[in-house]
Order: sequence, then C-alpha cells, then structure tokens
Amino acid sequence: MVVEIGVEGYDAFQKVAEENKGKVVFALFCGSIDANGQSWCPDCVVAAPVINANLKYAPKDSVLIHCGVGDRQFWKDQNNAFRKDNRLALKSVPTLLKLGQPQRLEEAQCAKPEMVKMLFEDVE
Repeated sequence: MVVEIGVEGYDAFQKVAEENKGKVVFALFCGSIDANGQSWCPDCVVAAPVINANLKYAPKDSVLIHCGVGDRQFWKDQNNAFRKDNRLALKSVPTLLKLGQPQRLEEAQCAKPEMVKMLFEDVE
C-alpha cells in the first residue's frame, strides 16, 4: 500500500523526502488549499482524482508526498524555492514526479489516467 503524506511548503517537503530516502518516492506538487478547501490551481483540482485513482499501480511500499507550493502569488515568483531547486526544476503545477528520476508529468498530463498509470508503473 502506498503511504501518502501531505505537506505544505518547501522545507516540509525536503524534510519528508529526506525521511523517506531509500524508498520509491513520488511527489505531487499542487497549488495550496485556500479557505474554501480547494486548490487555487484549477488543473490541480482536475488532476487530483485521476492521480488518486491510479495510485493502485504504484509499488506497494512507495510513498506519495502531496506538497502544497503556496498561494498563487508565491508560486508566480520565479525565485521561489521550488523553482530554484535544480533537482526539482518545477515550472508548473500540478507536477507529478518520481524523486531522483527524470520522468515527470506536468499540468494537463497529470489528468490523463494512462500517463499517470505509466509513471507509477515505470519503476526500476
């Protein structure tokens, strides 16, 4: 069963990623949840149920870190920590990736069940 961990912000993400070193770790970066309980990012709202439905294809002992990248204004700042970290190299939300690997899905790709399934299954 996939362990899902929700975090908010860059530092919290780094801490959880470090704690799960040695495991297969996927990360989903989305716009943070607003006062209405929804992400400010419409693509994230569409992608979330698709990603959740395809988690069954991820390796049993893997980890999925759901990471809120902050509010829209913070995300749009080209100098925010998520964009500056060369290991993550985030350009858009949602982004679903496997830590330490080049495979990633961005924006509308995250809402395509067959692509999400492939990313979860493609584990070496």
